[in-house]
Amino acid sequence: MQVGMTMPIMEPDLWDEGAATLEAWARAIDEGPFSSLCFGERMAFDNPETLTLLGAVAAWTERVRLVTTVIVPQLHDPVLLAKSLATGDLLSNGRLTVGFGVGGREEDYRAVGADLATQTMAGMADRVAVMKRVWAGEKVTDAVRSVGPPPVQKGGPEILVGTMGPRTVRHASAWADGLAGVTLDLDAVAVGELFELARTAWREAGRDTPRLTTSFWFALGDSAPTGPARRQVHQHLRHYMNWIPVEFVDTMAPTTGFAGSEAELIDVLRTFEGVGADEVHLIPTGSDVEQVHRVAELVTARWG
Repeated sequence: MQVGMTMPIMEPDLWDEGAATLEAWARAIDEGPFSSLCFGERMAFDNPETLTLLGAVAAWTERVRLVTTVIVPQLHDPVLLAKSLATGDLLSNGRLTVGFGVGGREEDYRAVGADLATQTMAGMADRVAVMKRVWAGEKVTDAVRSVGPPPVQKGGPEILVGTMGPRTVRHASAWADGLAGVTLDLDAVAVGELFELARTAWREAGRDTPRLTTSFWFALGDSAPTGPARRQVHQHLRHYMNWIPVEFVDTMAPTTGFAGSEAELIDVLRTFEGVGADEVHLIPTGSDVEQVHRVAELVTARWG
């Protein structure tokens, strides 16, 4: 199993030092044992714009795979999005994996004037189909030449579908290459059942075995229910989940994500390895780059 690390792009103090925090994290992830550097998309939020960040992390890194977890294609023109992602694949020399998701926040759709009627799996699949045509070099507009540049990866980047449920898995088996899942409560049994459903759905669709990934929030420290690590997770959830009433966030915070020691984190990662995860993406709940170095040491010790 591989372990990826997510950038701290949703943290409230991200911009205290300008872009320096982002660059420090990108370089630390690239220098460590991590398989991927991950970052997602929000519109009605103060995170960096995803496609601009893609160009930056492509320049800041040399080795690690770049994974968007996730982009909502309904918030973009599909031809322009295909061109942007092909450019990112080119700048990173073929290191791009694209995670796509429907997105659960109507405010993000409204922020860019996107049609809420497209907030469906079918709406996402339609746009992915257009992008795949662009990446294949087909003409999708009335122009002398097709839309380029061509991606380094033939046919376009690997595509993962962001999901937490069976319906999404079945729908995506026709066009995605795997799952970019997330677990709130670290229930490895439930994640394993979703993985098995994906294997079955891909097999029935005549597709190769899907790439199976999941992710969860984490903070390193004392595992006490009221300790600093759990408070860090709680504070992060309050900031990130700002579209949910705060009383609901406070109810879920004590059992969401991981808060504990390095040894306890290894145990949790092992449980996901045991249910067949190809990769786990860790999501930080703070912007201190020292977290990357601490996790890098334990990943190296366990997985090399």
